Amino acid sequence: MALQIEQFTCSSDNFGVLLHDSRSGQTALIDAPEEHSILEAVERTGWTPSLILITHHHGDHVKANLALKERFGLKIIGPKAEAATIPGIDETVEEGSPLDFAGHRIRVIATPGHTAGHVSYHLPEASIAFTGDTLFALGCGRLFECSAAVMFSSLQKLAELPPQTRVYCGHEYTLSNARFALSVDPANTALQERAAEVESLREDGKPTLPTTIGAELATNPFLRWHDPAIRRHLGMEAATDAEVFAEIRRRKDNF
Repeated sequence: MALQIEQFTCSSDNFGVLLHDSRSGQTALIDAPEEHSILEAVERTGWTPSLILITHHHGDHVKANLALKERFGLKIIGPKAEAATIPGIDETVEEGSPLDFAGHRIRVIATPGHTAGHVSYHLPEASIAFTGDTLFALGCGRLFECSAAVMFSSLQKLAELPPQTRVYCGHEYTLSNARFALSVDPANTALQERAAEVESLREDGKPTLPTTIGAELATNPFLRWHDPAIRRHLGMEAATDAEVFAEIRRRKDNF
C-alpha cells in the first residue's frame, strides 16, 4: 500500500501521526503536540514532513507548529473557524473543502463539539480517518465550546463512515473510557471482551489505537444512543437519541 502510518506517543497521553506516501515520498503530520517526540519519529522513519493537518486549536495539538515550520518549511492547514488561534497556519479548510495529499483525496468533515471549529480528516480510498479529540476509542471529547447537541451531530457523521475505516484519535484515553463504558452498557459482551483486551494492552505498555468505526459502533456508548439495553439501563427508553447521548456525556463528566 502506498500510504504508511507511524503513530507515536507525545507528552503524557497525546498521539502524533506521520502519514507517508511511499510513491511520492511525501509526508504529512496530523497535529503537532510536541516537537521532541515528532523529531524522534521523523529520524526513526526517515520521513520528512511537508505538511501539518491540524484538527483543532488546543495547545496540545498545535504546540510544535512554529518550531516544525521553521525547521522543515512545511505548510500548516487547519480549520477556518479556528485560524486565529492556530500558530503558523497557511491554509484553512472547512467541510467540503477540496484537499489532496500526494494524490490521495482527503474529505474534510466539520466535527465541532470539543471545540467550535474542530475538523476531522477522512481518506476514503485508504479507509482512514483522523478524528482528533472528537471521537476516541470507546469515548468522545469533552464539551468545552459547544453543546451536547452539536457534538451529537458531529458523531452522527463519523458513525456513518464505512465500518472498516481505521480511526486515529488524539489521545490514549481508552482504558478509562472502557471503565466508564461498562458502567452504562454492562451487559455488552463485545464491550466486556474489548475492555479486557484494552487492559492487557495497557499493562504491556502498548497503544490501543487505531480503532475502527465498526468496533466503535459495537462498543462505544457515545455511538450507541439507540441501543435498547443502554436506554433501559439509563431509564430513558422514550428519550430521543440526542437526549440519550447528552445523558451519557453528562455521566462521563462526573465519572
